[in-house]
Amino acid sequence: MVKKVKVMQNVLKANDMYAEQVQLLLKKNHIKVFNLIGSPGAGKTSVLESILPILTKAGKKVAVIEGDCSTTRDADRVAALDVSVVQINTGNGCHLDANLIFKSLEEFDLKKLDIIFIENVGNLVCPAAFDLGEDAKIAIISTTEGDDKPLKYPRIFKKSDMVILTKVDLIPYTNFSMESFTEGLSSINTNYKLYPVSNTSMENIESVADYFLK
Repeated sequence: MVKKVKVMQNVLKANDMYAEQVQLLLKKNHIKVFNLIGSPGAGKTSVLESILPILTKAGKKVAVIEGDCSTTRDADRVAALDVSVVQINTGNGCHLDANLIFKSLEEFDLKKLDIIFIENVGNLVCPAAFDLGEDAKIAIISTTEGDDKPLKYPRIFKKSDMVILTKVDLIPYTNFSMESFTEGLSSINTNYKLYPVSNTSMENIESVADYFLK
């Protein structure tokens, strides 16, 4: 008789224990946390570069946890904005987990923060399965990736409170259909907030920043 071991279930159970600790710690310090999830090149770091100056100008004290397989390139871009940042390099890992986030929080003075952004490892699949103790998951996708991504990767779009569609200025040069994209989103999640943006022209960037200022 072959006995099956539910490895993924056990992994998620252990992760959720750390996620609860993260939530308790952040609530104690009145900090909001947002988990940014998107494919490599979707524009996660560019969105941060666009909104962080607006948030800090509005008086918000912000920090960032950067997840990537290797290098500190994205963290360096964020640090250049005079924002506290912690880099997590996962090696071959395709996502961040709550244990890593819990340990990273030790690097911040939590009493001096209002918002923490987690830029997850570039991936639309694995990060969607792991609760990091965040207040909301934010899906970031670019028009150059195609309008069928909500249907191909429904889990992340179903679990996201906000969807940021980047590179809208490139739509005329692609076969991206906004109608198909929104239809796909609506079939999966009827409560999402969609923000089409351009980090080049700064279209709708103020609206995105306002979301985090509420």
